[in-house]
Amino acid sequence: MLIAGLTFAALAAVLHVYIFALESLSWTSPRTRAVFGTTAEEAETTKALAFNQGFYNLFLAIVTVVGIAAVSLDHNTVGIALIFAGVGSMLAAALVLVMSSPDKARAAVVQGVFPAVAVVLLALSL
Repeated sequence: MLIAGLTFAALAAVLHVYIFALESLSWTSPRTRAVFGTTAEEAETTKALAFNQGFYNLFLAIVTVVGIAAVSLDHNTVGIALIFAGVGSMLAAALVLVMSSPDKARAAVVQGVFPAVAVVLLALSL
């Protein structure tokens, strides 16, 4: 269960690095605007907000990766705690997204499935 949980945590981290890149590095590009369903004008208006939000996603990914590294170095207590902090926050953000914007349920599922599976598997491994 532990290896599977770490794998899903790593997948969640990779996905959140990708989200960081979309939000912070390419927010106004046509491809990113298509992903988020925004117009060029909306993207330009929200560019600073998206830039900041992207870094939240990056930091959650970093916390998760540091936790995975700690577990791989046999620092299981701190590692699991960091992973739960990272993927737990990712899952919570997905839940907030779907509750605040039900029309974005698909995005919330994409954002939240890997963290949810990681939480369950890691909890079962304890």
